[in-house]
Amino acid sequence: MSLIYNIGLLAGIQPEGVLRVEGEAQGRTGLLENAWLRYEDDRIVDFGPMSSVILSGSEEALDAEGGMVMPGFCDSHTHVVYAGSRDGEFLDKINGLSYEEIAARGGGILNSADLLHRTSEEELYSQSLPRVQEMMEKGTVALEIKSGYGLNPADEIKMLRVIRHIGETVPATVKSTFLGAHAVGRGYTHEEYVQAVIDMIPQAAEYADFVDVFCDEGFFTVEDTDRILTAAEHLLTPKIHANELAVSGGVQVGVKHKALSVDHLERTTEAEISALKDTRTMPTMLPGSSFFLGLPYGRAREFLKAGLGVALASDYNPGSSPSGDMRFVMAQGCIKMRLTPVEAFNAVTLNSAYAMGVSTEYGSITRGKKAALILTRPGWDLTKIAYQYQTPFIRKVIL
Repeated sequence: MSLIYNIGLLAGIQPEGVLRVEGEAQGRTGLLENAWLRYEDDRIVDFGPMSSVILSGSEEALDAEGGMVMPGFCDSHTHVVYAGSRDGEFLDKINGLSYEEIAARGGGILNSADLLHRTSEEELYSQSLPRVQEMMEKGTVALEIKSGYGLNPADEIKMLRVIRHIGETVPATVKSTFLGAHAVGRGYTHEEYVQAVIDMIPQAAEYADFVDVFCDEGFFTVEDTDRILTAAEHLLTPKIHANELAVSGGVQVGVKHKALSVDHLERTTEAEISALKDTRTMPTMLPGSSFFLGLPYGRAREFLKAGLGVALASDYNPGSSPSGDMRFVMAQGCIKMRLTPVEAFNAVTLNSAYAMGVSTEYGSITRGKKAALILTRPGWDLTKIAYQYQTPFIRKVIL
């Protein structure tokens, strides 16, 4: 048994059974000042005000010294397993080339696929693991990692094996997504590659939790996406890339297939909001891509006003969002998307946990959930984390 006491603020308290928050509820979270929290092994046992704490000499105790305790960040959309670097494309962007122009010149996703093809499985693991470790140091306790830089059967499975190896190595929970339909692989026609992705699904399902499709302008159509998700039915749960580059119909086909999340959503209309109402699908916005590529930010305020919930994730990848700092994601939710600090906090904890199927275990301070926690230095609260978004605030990640 372990005890954290003298907690200045215990933030993110939710009753048992609350797996996501939507609409006005996203702007609320349980807070308890001057608190304690007790956990055993990796589970929260109890918590309460300091006036009710019972100290035991037989348990390990940590004095929070007035710091805040909150659930660790959950990052439901990353591409953190990749080879090499695409910093040359960073210069192309500075010189005025668009994402689509870089892709048309053989850069972008295909560039990453070429680099990955030349990289051994062991080296790919060695390059990728430090990124995950850095994310954990910044407070991420659960994350999803996608394939999608293989673009042929052997290299896609290589990626999925590396993702599984990382999940076996680190204390954070790692969920795996098969994103064979990230771009058309070299040497295939479009139709040949859609069929190749469908043919990969049974083997991919041995390693992955989810299936994803980049359903957007210049990549895969609604019809392609429908075929792939139909083939994956009963094998892999859908998650969709949609509406990053255009209003693509990806949200609607994702809802049709009961996707757990539809991600990106830089370009949406009232039709997408209507399609998502009363579904299990979590709208997930990726402000890191908007920041890095100069794209519009997702219409989070309108989604909440319509009664929907919103998750935020990092989209950590080498080409359009080379950062897994979820604290910065939370800050962008406030600064660029006009979310309140509590709304943004719920978006990077409970709702992002829901968007990768782990909110029964992560994302809130709830008895019985994982004790996957951030202990801050004294004097911090949820507003200050987003406001002073570069000032170091973590004293300890408990994971």
